[in-house]
Amino acid sequence: MTAVLPQAVKKVLVIGGGFSGMSAAIELRKHHVAVDVVEIDPGWRSYGAGISLGSPTLRAFQTLGILEDFLKYGYGSDSLDLYLANGQPLGQLPTPRLVGPDKPAAGGIMRPALAKLMAEATRRAGADVRLGCTFTVIEQDAEGVDVTFTDGSTRRYDMVIGADGLNSKVRERFFPSAPRPRYTGQGIWRAVLRRPADIVRAAMWMGGKVKPGVNPVSQDEMYLFVTENRSNNEHVPVAEQPAHLREMLAPFSAPLLQQIRTQIDEHAQVIYRPLESMLLPQPWFEGRVVLIGDAVHATTPHLASGACIGIEDGLVLAEELARASNVQEGLQRFQSRRWERCRMVVENSGRLGEIEIEGGDKQEHARLMRDSMMALAQPI
Repeated sequence: MTAVLPQAVKKVLVIGGGFSGMSAAIELRKHHVAVDVVEIDPGWRSYGAGISLGSPTLRAFQTLGILEDFLKYGYGSDSLDLYLANGQPLGQLPTPRLVGPDKPAAGGIMRPALAKLMAEATRRAGADVRLGCTFTVIEQDAEGVDVTFTDGSTRRYDMVIGADGLNSKVRERFFPSAPRPRYTGQGIWRAVLRRPADIVRAAMWMGGKVKPGVNPVSQDEMYLFVTENRSNNEHVPVAEQPAHLREMLAPFSAPLLQQIRTQIDEHAQVIYRPLESMLLPQPWFEGRVVLIGDAVHATTPHLASGACIGIEDGLVLAEELARASNVQEGLQRFQSRRWERCRMVVENSGRLGEIEIEGGDKQEHARLMRDSMMALAQPI
């Protein structure tokens, strides 16, 4: 039977309708909390190509109640195929099945598809979602938080969750001395392509400074991802992106990768994003306002765990508020449980990128990957 939150927490505002904010809304509704979600984008859209998901993320999906939806609209698989640049197999990197023996250990899905199924789950849970709306003023006292919105309305809450992403306005308002997002010296290229029959799980090709990989995101599609070292955070004109991506893959003689390369034409959906990182030192809350997700721990994709730890934030926050006697106690427990795990992901992901840029110690790279995966497999 689901626990009911104490009277101290009856109404919560979530600012930001991304993965972490929706996770928090879904879980809080299970504890009978009235939840408002405001999302500045009137279309509630999610940009980007595919997203790779490990077993800890599928475990979180199971808790949220969306695992079966993910398996319906995404692609579940096991292990990671590793190849040399010429296509010679290096072996498979195993992935643990944390959800159960009958469920896959990992997978992929298009970001818009994941956002859509989570949005549907958020509304089914009973959250009041307002699109094209955000806050203008947040004022709190000992008993609650008054919020004025861009539509001119004002509502009062027991607490506010800032889940508004890397460039969080809530963080800017309550943590003005927080570190700014930092460009890491790498960029990530992604393209959605047809899935060759040979691609049945995630795969990566090792060689040089450029590291390409693919991951199925549905029965028919996959996404290609390529990490590139770029000393300057320069804008890449959209018209030039397909040609640049093809050029990066030219040195790889692997037949399968060259077959994939032929799909990258002027009509291909290519997306480039500079990699940025940010970790807010403790505390993560000020009074009755708390930050979660990329607003507090934005990471590079080297551990494929950014969405995972943001979604986990929502689960843990709801759980700790449910067992706390007051808001402050719940927020402190949330922060204590999340700090080390999220710090590890941000800092280890950043170090993996540094090793790649420097052409550094491959043994350190392998050790960091192994240790991080083992840590992420632990209960949250």
